[in-house]
Amino acid sequence: MTRLADLAELVRAPAALSVPGDVVAGAAAAGALDRRTPALAGASVLLYWAGMAANDWADRRLDAVERPERPIPSGRVHPAAAFGVAAGLTAAGLAVATAAGGRRAAAVAVPLAGAIWGYDLLAKNTAAGPAVMAACRGLDVLLGASPAPGRRDRRAGTGRGATRGVPSARRGVLRALPAALTVAAHTWTVTALSRREVSGADRRLPQATLAGTALVAATALSRTEPVPAALAAGYATRYGSAQVRVLADPSPARVRAAVGAGITGLPALQGALTARAGARLLGLAVAAAAPLGRRLARLISPT
Repeated sequence: MTRLADLAELVRAPAALSVPGDVVAGAAAAGALDRRTPALAGASVLLYWAGMAANDWADRRLDAVERPERPIPSGRVHPAAAFGVAAGLTAAGLAVATAAGGRRAAAVAVPLAGAIWGYDLLAKNTAAGPAVMAACRGLDVLLGASPAPGRRDRRAGTGRGATRGVPSARRGVLRALPAALTVAAHTWTVTALSRREVSGADRRLPQATLAGTALVAATALSRTEPVPAALAAGYATRYGSAQVRVLADPSPARVRAAVGAGITGLPALQGALTARAGARLLGLAVAAAAPLGRRLARLISPT
């Protein structure tokens, strides 16, 4: 019989702490923080767990060789059960997103679910893999922005630049697009590194991802607010230092450590984006998930 602990390992349960901040950052950027945001964050977690279970189901034969300790190849979780968990969590995530945000949220959640499954089943081991995973995280940010009010504001002077005259629901998504691109860029760096967790990397890869991390941190800064700057600096320092260690020693263990730092450090980046949008206390709360995630990662690997 499958134990709850085995299922938690299958879905990388602690790594889900890196997920709600996507939705919160998107909602903050769009001006859509309200009672629907926690439910959308919950839907995002369900879809993330679904992706982790689908990942291990798709990789079960490869993991039997490279990572036999994982739940499926070790025999602790049957492949059919893993697939059922992935499908059930996907359905639950889509249902919660639709119930919370209506058709506008469903219009983002459905392609998000499609991108997650597309990555696990098709794109992961191709050159497109990091880009598809980056799209998953970008869509996750936009999920938070999706339920912005749908009325068109016709008052003079309303809107920001090119978004004037655009329905406010779409305008909210456009406002969240920079945050979505920032999180997507971070995700690209983590995914590119994760592809070398078993074989190790040559030094060109951490050089590229480290440059990307510096750019990502810069986009989360605010010219006038110290909170986003502090959180972005903390993100860059922790994740960047792990990549510097890969430059010195590009062994599989160092690469895995850098990937773990990228996953558990993401809340600091999300918090910086949230604070930059004006929700400073909420940004600090989001960032607080980073140290908690690092502690839990000692119990269940996030990679």
